[in-house]
Amino acid sequence: MAAETYLVESSATMDVARHERADFWSEHVGAYQSRLGYRFGRTDDFRGGTIRQCSPGYQLVEFWSDAIAYTRTARQVRQDDDGDYRLLVPLTGELVMRQDDRETRLAPGAGGLVTFSAPFELLHDSSTRAFVMTIPHRRVGDALNRSFPAGAGLDLSSGLGRVVGAMMTTLAGERDVLTTLQFDTVCDRLAELVCMLVAGDDRPDVPGHLAVVVELVRRFAREHADDPTLTGTAIAESLGWSLRQIQLALQHVGTTPRELIREERLRLARDRLRSPAHRHLTITHLAHASGFSSAGAFSTAFRRRFGVSPREMRHRREH
Repeated sequence: MAAETYLVESSATMDVARHERADFWSEHVGAYQSRLGYRFGRTDDFRGGTIRQCSPGYQLVEFWSDAIAYTRTARQVRQDDDGDYRLLVPLTGELVMRQDDRETRLAPGAGGLVTFSAPFELLHDSSTRAFVMTIPHRRVGDALNRSFPAGAGLDLSSGLGRVVGAMMTTLAGERDVLTTLQFDTVCDRLAELVCMLVAGDDRPDVPGHLAVVVELVRRFAREHADDPTLTGTAIAESLGWSLRQIQLALQHVGTTPRELIREERLRLARDRLRSPAHRHLTITHLAHASGFSSAGAFSTAFRRRFGVSPREMRHRREH
């Protein structure tokens, strides 16, 4: 997986002769995923491809192929020391993951963690397309100060899990324009969020996780600021945490869910007051459209925050 800087590369078995494709795939996958065994559904014309993003710190591979089973034996573990984890996220089809007497079936909306420091088996058919992200062991151990359960499955269909899945998909979609720093920064956040998912209780008090919690809460509040029913409880339920966990995280940056929501609504209203596209809205209409229950409450909060009334803010923009 060594790379001096961030790089993106694509490979496919179609680039070699038919009779060489199974051997090509074994060598190709083994070059960046450590020593494995392979059981091919067919070897005469095996088809598969990868799009690989990697830096000195992380690797994300989108892959697809004909039916295959990957194995890692105890002997291979001893011969090829690799303590890193792989996060598997199917986009189509199903992955069957077996490790430590646990079988986990992964379909879209689910993810699974497998450690290369123990034997495992991974199977899929030709309908499968998936991501596999390499997460360095130090990122996992340092974050939770414990080992992940072998073959753990993760729910990526809602809450924090859905955020993880969306971030991974976006990371792959923007592969051609990212820098090394940007790629590593997003991967750092993904690793932290995965640790929180595996912990079960999300451990919002773990150093390094507070900033992630606050960032996600703030982003959610910003995207839903115009919803008049938005509350701290609603944010917690949407992200898969408890209200208490969010309160503890925000407390460390000197705010509360209520104050954060109000701040994002005020920012939204200010931007709309400055925008020619919203000039036709009355102050009352703009207040309600920005999530406030009344024009009076909006005007009072706006003046307290920005030092001028909403009408004065709009007048400044127009002149």
